[in-house]
Amino acid sequence: MNASTRRGRLIRFSVFEVDLDSHELFKQGRKVKLQGQPFEVLVALLNRRGEVVSRDELQQKIWPSESVGDFDQGLNRAINKVREALGDSAASPQFVETLPRLGYRFVGLIQRENEVESAAGDPQAASALILPSGQLTEERKPSWVTRSRLTVVAAATLALLIVGNLYIHHPSKLTDRDTIVLADFTNTTGDRVFDDTLREGLAVQLGQSPFLSLISDERIHHVLPLMGQPPDARLTPELAREICERTMSAAVLDGSIANLGSQYVLGLRAVNCRTGETIDEEQVQAAKKEDVLNALSHIASRFRGRAGESLKTLEKYDSPLEEATTPSLEALKAYSAGWKVLFSSGSTAAVPFFKQAIEVDPKFAIAYAALGRAYGDIGESTLSADNTAKAYELRDRAGDEEKYFITASYHKQVEGDLEKAEQTCELWMQSYPRALAPHGFLTGAISLNRGHFERSIREADLAIRLDPDVAIIYSNLALSDVALNRLDEAQAVLRRASERKLDIPDFAIQRYVIAFLRGDPAEMKLEAAQAHEGTGAEDWMSNAEGFALAYSGHLGEARKMSRRAADLARASNRRETEALYETDSAFREALFGNASMARQSATAALQLSNSRDVEYGVAFALALAGDSSQPQTLMTDILKRFPKDTKVRFNYEPTLRALLALNHREPARAIELLQTTDPYESGIVSSGGSEILLGSGTFYPAYVRGQAYLDSGQGEKAVAEFKKILDSRGIVISDPIGALAKLQLGRAYVLAGDKEKAGAAYKDFLTLWKDADPGIPIIEEAKAECMKLR
Repeated sequence: MNASTRRGRLIRFSVFEVDLDSHELFKQGRKVKLQGQPFEVLVALLNRRGEVVSRDELQQKIWPSESVGDFDQGLNRAINKVREALGDSAASPQFVETLPRLGYRFVGLIQRENEVESAAGDPQAASALILPSGQLTEERKPSWVTRSRLTVVAAATLALLIVGNLYIHHPSKLTDRDTIVLADFTNTTGDRVFDDTLREGLAVQLGQSPFLSLISDERIHHVLPLMGQPPDARLTPELAREICERTMSAAVLDGSIANLGSQYVLGLRAVNCRTGETIDEEQVQAAKKEDVLNALSHIASRFRGRAGESLKTLEKYDSPLEEATTPSLEALKAYSAGWKVLFSSGSTAAVPFFKQAIEVDPKFAIAYAALGRAYGDIGESTLSADNTAKAYELRDRAGDEEKYFITASYHKQVEGDLEKAEQTCELWMQSYPRALAPHGFLTGAISLNRGHFERSIREADLAIRLDPDVAIIYSNLALSDVALNRLDEAQAVLRRASERKLDIPDFAIQRYVIAFLRGDPAEMKLEAAQAHEGTGAEDWMSNAEGFALAYSGHLGEARKMSRRAADLARASNRRETEALYETDSAFREALFGNASMARQSATAALQLSNSRDVEYGVAFALALAGDSSQPQTLMTDILKRFPKDTKVRFNYEPTLRALLALNHREPARAIELLQTTDPYESGIVSSGGSEILLGSGTFYPAYVRGQAYLDSGQGEKAVAEFKKILDSRGIVISDPIGALAKLQLGRAYVLAGDKEKAGAAYKDFLTLWKDADPGIPIIEEAKAECMKLR
């Protein structure tokens, strides 16, 4: 069969050809034995190249009538035979990649023969391009407009070749699976404004490419200490090459800038980090200092094309550096320093540098976004939202991927619209299949706040494959496992992070939480002691200890720990975080019946911050304490400021309104108001200062609904609500409603007429609170009610 008769029915990849008509596999023209179901599996993966094909999809397509056991064995055998035929390996896949918990994905480059012929037959038509997303696209002949644009580009390039003395050596082509390490620029001009600045500019320019993938600075700062280097060591070409080898990257890019009379010469060299071979080298001149960023944009674009990127994506994603960042070298230098400090010393230390970048260039969009992120990292959500909103306003002054980052951040941080944030991330992944950040967004608040824990796990697995050295991804993965009551899996995730020498304050809190859920006070004490030794988790751990103490009725000690947490936050000038800790105290006091102390903490919180979570937490606490006027005022303010916020619309507002309805003895109204919360109420939220890991705010709608059923005499329905809370220990964790749900369950069983189960529930609560502080109103009520049952 010749090529013309097989047009459109032959798939080619590497040295292989798959004939769809004869159901045969060829390697360099020779037939390779692969038939039946293994062949069908290969075709299914090829037809979805770059996409994950789940085991369920393969079963429905190839094994529709097989039992689960037979299908599993058959698929495993088929995958092994496909790999054997292709000479592939599960450990280091070139073609078929296994994604645990997800399925399989074909990761090689493929091309259909008729598209190759089309390109050969018409030299003016662009050939079929294999895009990073794995989709095959056949470009048409350029229109007059496109040809004119290409003519202008060619003329400009020719002028630069003559005037700027541009030298180009054609590199070996990179693939859409290769990664690159950027070295620091060698600056011999004596002008320090170029230090770090040009590397940052090159990173931004190359970062616009969906084809290329740079090893992140975060990963570099993690790898350097493992090499015996400080985390902020200068990346000389030699050091960058060692990082390249350690991260199994393909090449190192090192740049240079030097004076040539009154002009500047920029150089860029690509080196194969395994062989040391120079695979590309380019130079370009800039007539004056103000032209350097433009010259850097040009040299970066040239490298992208020479490295193998398609003309289509080069034209689509190639904003000049001055438009993608800033025309100011000084602003770019401060911005670059901010990221360097953030990764080496933390977000608090980075804030002044991002502020400086904005002061130099008030229209520097991505610098506002970076400042918003830094404030978010340290718990200052209002400042984070203010700067993120400014970045969104200026988003046209950013590169394409930065626009996705800014837009997703805006929907999440400013509007609180998690659905729009998710949609933005989906589009982001389509345009930039190798980008890590959208998976980070999705595995974090977007999925966790909505209770989509399996989605969070899938996104975390994908993110770790893209970059195994981002600590927060492991934190989100462990958090999702805990939420699903998979404590062993969560502990294994934290061990994996430790084995990679990753450590962030979140891990200490998570280990403490796991010990709490396992009822291991010795381990809790050990983790708390270690966290208080200057780890950056001191205030967070103090608050966690306060929650655990309050859970068992030790309210006096809980107050001390919360006070300590607030004092530590104040010492580092984090007013909103201090306010959140005060909010936690207010909620606990109100829940346990100490109305006056609840009002005192609530007042202190509002004097510090009017953030969304502070206002909601205070309103909830005051409503529990029997107030209605101020909670209504606070809720009105929240709705005015956050009309699109997912948590506000589907959790905060209906829950608070239902609680106010109970205060007015309208349980039926409360139940009606809570009808919209059910799909959202298992999502992890942080109402009050308990960070997202402590479970505060989760299942409050269920708790209020259960109380409404109690007030309306519907015992069996109340039982269901409180059991929902008790069955979700990994989500509720140490939130006091988890303890009080035991008491409320006893009350519900009394209403339902089941005294035996009621007695058991009361016993559970009184056992948990056997050493509780005397005089807490709720424990006195519980003891009196239990006595009546006897």
